[in-house]
Formats: sequence, C-alpha cells, structure tokens
Amino acid sequence: MTATPTSAPEPLDVVVVGEALIDIVESPDGQIEYPGGSPANVAYGLGRLDVKAGLLTAIGRDQRGDAIASHLQGAGVVLLPGSKSLGKTATATARIDADGSAEYTFEIDSALAPLALPYAPRILHTGSIATFLEPGASVVRSLLEQAQGGCMITYDPNIRADLLGSHHEALSLFEELVPLTDVVKMSAHDARWLYPGKDLEDTASHLLDLGTVLAVVTRGSSGSLMATRHMQLTVPAIPSNVADTIGAGDSYMSALIMGLLLRGSDGLAPTVLERIGTTASMAASITVGRPGANPPTHRELLAGMAR
Repeated sequence: MTATPTSAPEPLDVVVVGEALIDIVESPDGQIEYPGGSPANVAYGLGRLDVKAGLLTAIGRDQRGDAIASHLQGAGVVLLPGSKSLGKTATATARIDADGSAEYTFEIDSALAPLALPYAPRILHTGSIATFLEPGASVVRSLLEQAQGGCMITYDPNIRADLLGSHHEALSLFEELVPLTDVVKMSAHDARWLYPGKDLEDTASHLLDLGTVLAVVTRGSSGSLMATRHMQLTVPAIPSNVADTIGAGDSYMSALIMGLLLRGSDGLAPTVLERIGTTASMAASITVGRPGANPPTHRELLAGMAR
C-alpha cells in the first residue's frame, strides 16, 4: 500500500528522504542521546532556517521514535506518513575524540515506506545510509526517478563505510544515483573513500561528467570547493572553536539547500555560489561550536553573516 503525506498548510518547499536515528554520544563527560541521522539532521536544519520541509524516514513506535518526531516537529518539519514503520528506532553511537571528531557504530534498519509524492516540492533531498542499504535504497531511487525534471534533486552520500558492502558495490550504487541529481555535496573524506588517489578537483569534474549540475566538496578548515561545468571556486571556511563535528556537514547541506531556494534568477553564477557557500560555511561553523547536531536558526545565521 502506498502512503501519502499529510496535508500541510502550504506545499512543502523541500522533502527530505532518509534515515532518522538516535545519536548516543560518548565522551569523557559521560553519555547523552540526541536525535540524529544525516537526512533527519538536514530536515531539522531546514526547519530551523524557516524553510517548509518534510521528512520521509523509518523510525520506531517507541520512546526514541517519539523523541525524534517531537524534535522534528519542534522545528516545524512535517513527518510524512509511513515514517513510524519500525518496531525499534535505529541508533548510532558516537565516540568523541580529543579533537572533537566523532567515530560511529550503528544499529540500523534501512526500511522506508513506499511513497508517491502528490506534488513536486521545489527540492527533493536524500543521502547517507538510506541510499545504499536495501530495502530503503530502492525506494529512494524510485522517488528520485519520479521527481526528476519536476524539481531540483540534491544528494549527500555521507559515507558510512562500516555499513556498506564492497567499495565496488558502494561506488556503483553512488554512480547510479548521481545522474538523477542536480546537486551532489560530499565531504573530502567521502570523496577520497569513493575515489582513492583522485584529487578533489578531479572528483568534482567526474561528478559533473556523470550528470550532476553542481558538485560541492567540503574540506573542513580548508573551505569548500564548488564546481560547475564552467568553473571551480573555493569558498573559505569560517573559523570556530570546535565542541564536536556532529551534524556540521548536515548544517552545511541545509544552508546550501536554503541558498539554492533563494538564489533568484542568477542561476549558478560565481557570485551566487560564493554567497551560498559562505552562508553554508557559516552554518557549519556555528554548529561545530556547540555539542551535538544543533544547527543555527535563521536569526543566528543572519547574525553570524552580519559580523
């Protein structure tokens, strides 16, 4: 049976598809739980930025699932029907190193409910585990095929190598999705895992050759690379005192999507991409400055940009 989204007061600008889970964060100060999962973080970040967003995911009918639903709804994110489909909500245990970086272990079920979108949002975003693991990966691909040509499609592979099969299998799945997209954003870590030995500029060019229109590679303190068929530019990072890096890439993605929504009629001109990239870098900088996947509100982002 095909589920359909709840009716929203207005059509959603962005629909995000992918996993939501609980991040169990272990640090020298103890253990704490946060709602997380890359796609859920992106949806939450969009809500915090006052973007009308909905999430199709798979969470449990349990206390942790309720916590995720409440977290998303607190940011104004619409949880699409069929999303409470599991007996147990997935978890990711993050162990924080001294430099603030996080290493993860997962307990996850990748099932997603089949969904037919009743209308095309302006942007459909997906990424991470849901695009690689079955049975959810087939649902994601079907949605991208449905939406192609009707809206912009953005994709962040957010590689979790411990959950994937062979490198060849993961790369094949990734490269099957890229031609269905308009924007691919990845971290330098993702790029080097997918394309070992290839420099980041060549990886961006390869993504464009596969069919995406904009390739973005984030490089931490070295800034981000933004590439189209006509040019490549580097947008500097914005320094921050790092609490941890959880959710930084997802905050960048949320602000990148917001920038694409607001870009106006200038397309992907260098000045537009520089503005979008700087805004996304500010969102990531704010997020790493505080614990957990805690992206900025629109007001906080504007205040940061005004400094």
